[in-house]
Amino acid sequence: MKQNLSMLLILATAFTATAQNKKNVRTVTKTVQTYAVGNKKVTVYTTAEKSDYRLSRTETLNFVENKQPFETEPTIFVDPMIKYQTLVGIGGALTDASAETFAKLSKKNQQELLSAYYNKDKGIGYTLARTNIASCDFSSGSYTYVQDNDKDLKTFSVAHDEQFKIPLIKQATAAAGGKLTLYVSPWSPPAWMKDNNSLIKGGHLLPQYRQSWANHYVKFIKTYEAMGMPIWGLSVQNEPMAKQIWESCVYTAEEERDFIKNFLGPTLHKSGLASKKLIAWDHNRDQIFQRASTILNDKEAAKYVWGIGFHWYETWTGSGMQFGNVRQTHEAYPDKALIFTEGCKEKYDVKKLDDWTLGERYGYSMINDFNAGTAAWTDWNILLDENGGPNHVGNFCFAPVHADVKNDKLIYTNAYYYMGHFSKFIRPGAKRIGTASSRDLLQSTAFLNTDGKLVVVVMNQSDEKLKYSLWIKGQAATTTSLPHSIATLVVE
Repeated sequence: MKQNLSMLLILATAFTATAQNKKNVRTVTKTVQTYAVGNKKVTVYTTAEKSDYRLSRTETLNFVENKQPFETEPTIFVDPMIKYQTLVGIGGALTDASAETFAKLSKKNQQELLSAYYNKDKGIGYTLARTNIASCDFSSGSYTYVQDNDKDLKTFSVAHDEQFKIPLIKQATAAAGGKLTLYVSPWSPPAWMKDNNSLIKGGHLLPQYRQSWANHYVKFIKTYEAMGMPIWGLSVQNEPMAKQIWESCVYTAEEERDFIKNFLGPTLHKSGLASKKLIAWDHNRDQIFQRASTILNDKEAAKYVWGIGFHWYETWTGSGMQFGNVRQTHEAYPDKALIFTEGCKEKYDVKKLDDWTLGERYGYSMINDFNAGTAAWTDWNILLDENGGPNHVGNFCFAPVHADVKNDKLIYTNAYYYMGHFSKFIRPGAKRIGTASSRDLLQSTAFLNTDGKLVVVVMNQSDEKLKYSLWIKGQAATTTSLPHSIATLVVE
């Protein structure tokens, strides 16, 4: 009798387990089938060299059945069920230079620029912004917020920013619908806090002023927020391994780690700013892994760090863009975010405003940075004048939009449109999804927005016209990629 009872219990348990397994299988299957192409259509937006296409709606595609493409069929494969990082936002920096140039425009052109950048319907819908704490190279001159030797910061004031920068930040926020994800970065502590007693040419933060400098971040954030500008995050130091002829300060990896661990992190938490996103590194891709591993392998430092920021200027050494370093950092520390914090084309030349490689550099970087795990992407100055400034050390650069302030004219480079192919269509909260191209001439990335719209960006840097198909779950929509073009394909 006991044997029979035991057998019944075993059978009952097995039946329950089988039923539960079937339930789990059904759940997984249901999850896998949550995206169906069905009767969806594809709207294509194109920007192409030697054409009038500038974020232009060029065609509408229909899907047809194609269970398995052959190798002879160039294809962009997309799998919406493979999900990666969540997008924080895409945008550009609101620097002193941008703000001063903006102030010289007519009201009409000011409104045009704000709409062009921040309106998601009429413009390219920027949602992210960065600004400088005190002066940087893209300021008309050097300045600080405190008087010399005021370690208690009693003289702290952002009055300098009230003339140009703060009005631009507020207008940009309004143009973005009242919300703009803003983070802040210092280029240098005040000269008296440094061992070289100078804002420029590197130098190190003196040990006796580490706490005072940590308090300075808090002062800045709370002051800006009291003036109606919410701060989402901050980086520790702009380009901490660069000894520049402009505002700069050097931190080794160990110095940055210890400053975060012992001063900045605890100070933010004690001051009620624990929710602010703290970004380490904020320099080039070449050393991103070494910096991340030094800081994030220390649990006491890592607990304060939201993510690792990086720039694209590793190319000044003769290197190519090192996306592999970004990917390795993401794989090693998947719980930390990656954010592209700055990039621009240097060595401004007014004769090259129409150079098509300006935009292609943006497209190339954005596709590969996103595919390497990057969650946010920030351009440098949103606006510069006809000379690539103002810049108080002659470090003139390109921006997506320039203003000929003498003639009150806005000049849109193709970099503006290339960035728009991402920022206009891929919105905050979107998940990057699986995508792979069967041709190296076609580079792609893909995201699924929270509203269900699927967005695929395809770039062609070659001289060839390439016919290809967008393939999703056995359905394909065929189109042609023009030479030196970028296209956004919106599936809905």
